[in-house]
Amino acid sequence: MSFRDLNLSTQLLNALDDLGFNIPTPIQEQAFSPVMSGKDVVGIAQTGTGKTYGYMLPILRTLKYSVQQNPRVLVLVPTRELVVQVVDEIEKLSTYINLRITGVYGGTNINTQKQAVSQGLDIVVATPGRLYDLAVSRALQLKSVQKLVIDEVDVMMDLGFRHQLMNIFDILPKQRQNIMFSATMTEEVETLISEIFVNPQKISVAKSGTPLQNIRQYGYQAPNFYTKVNLLEHIISDQTEYKKVLLFVSNKKMADRLFDRFEKTFPEQCAVIHSNKTQNYRLRSIEAFENGESRILIATDVMARGLDIDDISHVINVDTPSYPENYMHRIGRTGRAKKEGISFVLTTEKEKEFLDAIESLMDMEVEQVPFPDQVEISKQLTPEEEPKVKEINNPNKRNEDEVGEAFHEKKAKNQKVNLGGSYQRIIKKKYKKPKTKGDKTYNLKNKKKRR
Repeated sequence: MSFRDLNLSTQLLNALDDLGFNIPTPIQEQAFSPVMSGKDVVGIAQTGTGKTYGYMLPILRTLKYSVQQNPRVLVLVPTRELVVQVVDEIEKLSTYINLRITGVYGGTNINTQKQAVSQGLDIVVATPGRLYDLAVSRALQLKSVQKLVIDEVDVMMDLGFRHQLMNIFDILPKQRQNIMFSATMTEEVETLISEIFVNPQKISVAKSGTPLQNIRQYGYQAPNFYTKVNLLEHIISDQTEYKKVLLFVSNKKMADRLFDRFEKTFPEQCAVIHSNKTQNYRLRSIEAFENGESRILIATDVMARGLDIDDISHVINVDTPSYPENYMHRIGRTGRAKKEGISFVLTTEKEKEFLDAIESLMDMEVEQVPFPDQVEISKQLTPEEEPKVKEINNPNKRNEDEVGEAFHEKKAKNQKVNLGGSYQRIIKKKYKKPKTKGDKTYNLKNKKKRR
């Protein structure tokens, strides 16, 4: 089947011809009719199979020209980089369509984005936090949204966006189409689908967690982080073979640590992105890697989730991710659009259980490669790897119930218990004041009793 066999408009076909796309991927072919029908849709397909076009082609096919102020399509994504990418992809498809589209995300001036949305929109692509801020400030009206697309929803859950997502769902029109595509399906995502979606049609091109067959996977066993670094320097020194390498790490500290080392080993060949970097720095790093100015890009899971960068030759997992789903998304950055890709995963003894979980999810084993003899085994440990010292028989350690030298009993005036109430309670008790101002006989009766 070709794109011309689908019910696409001439404008969309011309845009696809310009992009050089002739044959739809399985998820694009199978999702077209369900999304066109207006039903709620949940799609499962491997990373790198064109899920963005899978939901955007039918949406653009049914989106009629309008001059109304408020957006009719809302696309929610977890990161700023993904906002920029999705907006770019939609603009490519809408080359011959009169369409207004804007991306909004945090980390930039909200007033600039308020001005942009005030010009009128058809499609808005947003991160949950900034979208909710714009909606609460009334700068962006969501009352006309007809189609809601949630992309990479599992990452949003990991980032703690569930509360903001529920708030956004509350202010959206009840009558709308909900669309979600993902490479993996977690229990938390299943719960969200049951709460929000109405009888969704599920499209499963591949079982959740199935890797692409055109990605060759290999693994190395290493004792610690700095031995992994020595191994990496040995491997990727071959610039002909490793011409575009994406390195994944689990956290920002590890990313900076690796970047500082590689800046010396591979000067002017390395870039890094994580959430502590400014938005402009992150976009420049991605652009430099995409254009070939930087051969190596170091990234955390969140930053690189969903990014579509062409011709990545190798993906290397510097650490073995604790969540198997993250591994699937990591290796999916290579081998995109049916091209060949290679991935490596470096595993310590403590990470062995994570690798077992990954192999269980994929229902296959990662081929282990013998550790090169010429690579030095480092004895240096990171602060996270250093063993914690347990002070069992420390003579200077004070018992938990033992008081220190500065301890003293409270003074009598500070030992009073707060009973609540006001000063009037004490006055009434002492002088027998009437319970109410109108009880004039109260004092007379008490006087007779005292006599």
